[in-house]
Amino acid sequence: MERLGTGIGWRPEIADAVERMPGIDWVETVAENVCPGHLPESLVRLRERGVTVIPHGVSLGLGGAERPDAGRLAALAERVQALGSPLVTEHIAFVRAGGPLTASPRLEAGHLLPVPRTRDALDVLCENIRIAQDALPVPLAVENIAALISWPGEEMTEGQFLYELADRTGVRLLIDVANLHTNHVNRGEDPAKALAELPLEAIAYVHVAGGFERDGVWHDSHAHPVAQPVLDVLTDLASRVSPPGVLLERDENFPEPTELERELGAIREALEKGAGERVACAADRTSAQGTSPQAALKEPEAPREEEAAREEGAAQTGAVTDPARQRLALAQAALLSALVAGTPVPEGFDRVRLGVQARALAGKRADVVAKVAPELPVILGSGYRRAFLAYTHGHPMTDGYRRDALDFAGYLLTEGRLEDARVRAELREWWLERSGPRPRSRRPGVRLARATRRVLLRR
Repeated sequence: MERLGTGIGWRPEIADAVERMPGIDWVETVAENVCPGHLPESLVRLRERGVTVIPHGVSLGLGGAERPDAGRLAALAERVQALGSPLVTEHIAFVRAGGPLTASPRLEAGHLLPVPRTRDALDVLCENIRIAQDALPVPLAVENIAALISWPGEEMTEGQFLYELADRTGVRLLIDVANLHTNHVNRGEDPAKALAELPLEAIAYVHVAGGFERDGVWHDSHAHPVAQPVLDVLTDLASRVSPPGVLLERDENFPEPTELERELGAIREALEKGAGERVACAADRTSAQGTSPQAALKEPEAPREEEAAREEGAAQTGAVTDPARQRLALAQAALLSALVAGTPVPEGFDRVRLGVQARALAGKRADVVAKVAPELPVILGSGYRRAFLAYTHGHPMTDGYRRDALDFAGYLLTEGRLEDARVRAELREWWLERSGPRPRSRRPGVRLARATRRVLLRR
């Protein structure tokens, strides 16, 4: 496994600071935010300096019931090649549900949601990962996610699930220690137990991020300083293995560069502390077993060749994936519909916790739409967020965030929700400018856009 060293998540808001920051060996960028033909100049300069850039995908939905979309895989592969990356990463999550497998409307979560740790979900995930591995030009690593909710009837712990996933597919693991802490607070899962069950030799690198606790729920915000309990999990991991790379994630509320550097320093200290504990344990084993210190400190053996693992994994799943996909599709559609469309909560889920997750999804949706369409909060002023959250009730997202922004504006205009004539005129102009002629499609969002456009043009 290539040694990456210490890295930081590259974001446009801190691009200049990252370039000047000492001790940065590599960066990670959100894959979907990179245009291969027009790479940000900052990333180009970093690459020219020899800094490794790794694309981190968020939209494949490898844990979903459907097979990975070929177009999304091709786009991810294109970004890998444009960045000259040695590795590409994604998440063990589902991000959409519904569609042909369920004969129900397709819904988008706009967020990473947990897969059930069941045999069905594992079989589907293994096949999806093998499809992705075959389509990507470099090795794939997948990340454990944070969750507010737990699936009923789970058959494996997180560590067991990840171990078998890596064993059957040869996929590498991106271990997020902040997510392990989140799941400790929210789901009562022991990070130490998860680390003890992991295939340490499969770790590609590690994420560290900040969050906050409110009313007994830990929110993995990526917008707050890294908490000491997260650093403690990192130390525990480093006491077991020397991770090839560790990266600090920050997505919002960016502090001064000196604060980011301080957090990177705390991460290095946690790693050094863990390494010291690993050396001490090795010395103890040396004394007890009569082995040499070098043998006791030997790194875990490399994982089996990916191709051999894939072939064996394919034999293990085979034809069972189609009925497994059907069962998983129905379960995920029922959960996502309850979260974003207000349908009844599926049996076995915690209703209170589902309510917390639903509000979090609506809030994130409002925040992201405000970023991709920053004119909307300007036009609507202080009423933007209230209006958008009201819109989310009964209007689940069925496509991306840009489509969501257009649909929201169209809804406000066609439903007569705007009393201020000036605001209505500005929003109408914004909507007409961006809706434009569209290719023929039966998608609900496009039908709404066309209908709205006809109404507006008549006014």
